[in-house]
Amino acid sequence: MKEKVLVTGGAGYIGSHTIIQLLMSNYEVVVIDNLSNSKEASLKRVEEITGKSVKFYKVDLLDSEKVDEIFTIEKIDSVIHFAGLKAVGESVEIPLKYYHNNLTSTLVLCEAMQKHNVKNLVFSSSATVYGDPAAVPITEDFPLSATNPYGRSKLVIEEILNDLYISDNSLNIAILRYFNPVGAHKSGMIGEDPNGIPNNLAPYIAQVAICKRDALKVFGNDYNTHDGTGVRDYIHVTDLADGHLRALEKLNEKPGYVVYNLGTGCGYSVLDVVKAFEKASGKTIPYQLVDRRAGDIATCYANASKAEKELGWKATRGIDEMCEDTWRWQKMNPNGFE
Repeated sequence: MKEKVLVTGGAGYIGSHTIIQLLMSNYEVVVIDNLSNSKEASLKRVEEITGKSVKFYKVDLLDSEKVDEIFTIEKIDSVIHFAGLKAVGESVEIPLKYYHNNLTSTLVLCEAMQKHNVKNLVFSSSATVYGDPAAVPITEDFPLSATNPYGRSKLVIEEILNDLYISDNSLNIAILRYFNPVGAHKSGMIGEDPNGIPNNLAPYIAQVAICKRDALKVFGNDYNTHDGTGVRDYIHVTDLADGHLRALEKLNEKPGYVVYNLGTGCGYSVLDVVKAFEKASGKTIPYQLVDRRAGDIATCYANASKAEKELGWKATRGIDEMCEDTWRWQKMNPNGFE
């Protein structure tokens, strides 16, 4: 019997790349997604790439009756939970929407899992739960805090899941705190396709390179970094997808509640990424320096040695490959999935 995995938010950027790895590893995949920040076309392309089918439910996780119904029909073995609103800046402007959506949907999901006796969960958390870290690289035992509502919603969910595990030790929960996902599938058929103005650096640069946008806004050039711009740990989305696969395999060993950083351990500044993208695309990327953005920090990169030791996982793709793959996706799909 194939293991059946429910992927919430599976039509999204990281979800769709993870589903490819799941299908290639012979898992059966069921997707719940409300398509608020994703396109059903991504799943169609996943099916084209893999030659395998995905069962898709266009359902909002806040709809507890529908979610319960899906669990009844599908007999789920494990869950990977990606669904959630994820823009840092927007979360500062509309915190209630972020808390309501991200927390309530997780509660609905956990209640359905409890009712249907599903014990395995991989949760898509974020490096934002480390707040403004006192030092780098960041290990999993660093103190946790958040500088914005998006990060705080992730942090509260981690605490809820930990409480859930304390109440029921038969659960197996892997918390994956990831750093900054970039890149696209090698085929160029799926990639990051944000609604409106991108919140993330790579798709913004790519849209500037393809002349959809005039110039990149660089938020702050007075940080304490080698060139004054913010430094982040950029990780290729395919490496990240592999991390989810390894975490899922780990849950079969019944590890209880476990937490892993998924990152490369290298920090690159905004301008480092601009240079790498110029090299990959052969285009000049015009940019303008503007004020810092609320909720942003200077430097953030991972120590991911725990994931290497316990999951046998390590990021293998560097910044050049990330930029080349992003550019291939953008060039082949100038208007995203449209």
